[in-house]
Amino acid sequence: MTDINPEALPLPPSTTPGTTTVLERGWLSANNIVLHGLPGEGAVLVDTGHCNHAGQTLALLHHALQGEPLRRVVNTHLHSDHCGGNATIQATFSSQILVPAGSLAAVLDWDEDRLGYRPTGQRCPRFVAAGALSAGQRLAVGTRHWEVLAAPGHDPDALMLLDATDGVLISADALWQNGFGVVFPELDGIDAFDRVAETLALIRRIAPARVIPGHGAPFDDVPAALQRAGTRLSRFVANPALHARHAGKVLLKYHLMEEQQQALDAARSWAETTPLFESTRSRSGFGGSPGEWFQELLAELLAVGALRLDDRQRLHDV
Repeated sequence: MTDINPEALPLPPSTTPGTTTVLERGWLSANNIVLHGLPGEGAVLVDTGHCNHAGQTLALLHHALQGEPLRRVVNTHLHSDHCGGNATIQATFSSQILVPAGSLAAVLDWDEDRLGYRPTGQRCPRFVAAGALSAGQRLAVGTRHWEVLAAPGHDPDALMLLDATDGVLISADALWQNGFGVVFPELDGIDAFDRVAETLALIRRIAPARVIPGHGAPFDDVPAALQRAGTRLSRFVANPALHARHAGKVLLKYHLMEEQQQALDAARSWAETTPLFESTRSRSGFGGSPGEWFQELLAELLAVGALRLDDRQRLHDV
């Protein structure tokens, strides 16, 4: 995805206090949500997308803010598609960055093992966190108050934000219109499907009128989305190897989204040296070698058109 000319964008939504601008992205970059503040207060940005799209994110933000200062950035969790733009935005706006409390120490130490960037073979430029958010806190922005909720499962430290007055939930990757994010702790042998179930049950109790997910458009038919997520979770609980196989394909597809194109041998080398990709193989019960695991998942992604292999043996994201 290339950077865009902000002058070619449609007019932004109103930036009056209390309004929310959702910048819907794709799968490499999570959605960016701008919470507009009172005059002189400044805005808050929830999640910043991937570092590959930092220029595009800045263009979108400048257009959405219309001169409003961006005082703070809040990360729902620290996967590279949600916080990869932090460093660029911090350098541009001098914004304070707040991260989930459970991840703060790893950010301060910039421990790429604990943050997950080394195990996943992904990249995220270093940024400085000014503080943390914990479940039970409230974030006041403009005329709205957002309650911070714990959302473990996809990531153990993940958070959601709830505006109970208007019934709006920023769910990140805990709930999409069709499912939820890969349950990464399971790939490390940590039981976490029950954490996903607890988070879905929390959303069901909250009964929000509208959900702003980490990926995809905001949606209102929340009960149907919860039912689909519950069905998906039940399949994974009944067959954890199915989840591991799905996760392996997600990791490989995401890697090619980062690279856009790569020689087949280089992609195979990435797969064979990336710890979490190897975890998907061992958790899946696949009996072949890491190279055979890569080849099998690649064949499935090529068959459905998610990747393309050209006659020069280069893989392309599609």
